[in-house]
Amino acid sequence: MNQRINLLEKGQKVIKALGGLNMYLAKSPVEPQLFNLIDFRVSQINGCAYCLDMHSKDLRLAGETEQRLYTMDAWREAPFYSERERAALAWAEAVTKLKDGNVPDEVYEEARRQFSEEELVDLTVAVTTINTYNRINIAFKTPAGDYQPGQWQPHAN
Repeated sequence: MNQRINLLEKGQKVIKALGGLNMYLAKSPVEPQLFNLIDFRVSQINGCAYCLDMHSKDLRLAGETEQRLYTMDAWREAPFYSERERAALAWAEAVTKLKDGNVPDEVYEEARRQFSEEELVDLTVAVTTINTYNRINIAFKTPAGDYQPGQWQPHAN
């Protein structure tokens, strides 16, 4: 696979703009590990190899187990996720997929049981941000494999 455009070389302005969202999310009351789980799951849905490589490495650096990473695609059937994580993952999937042009009420209601309104806004910003990164990396065929854990802190996207 040949990279089409090197975003680090040609996209400094957009990286800076998206970095503003990352800085905002770094100050969120939502735990950073949960943001990384969302980033990983959304990247699975979208098939972004670069982001999967990045977020798996950052999750492992932060102490995430391989078992939870390997079963992430089947999180509904796996017993390893908390109710808060499940609500966040369901929200992330619904916002990413927008089935029939909306997010189902039951997904919203469960998210509201687990998160404050401010946290839910932040989760939504995190989901839309990783979707943006996924689409950029997929469109430009950003190669996976060279990311170093923690390279893009404070919120690695």
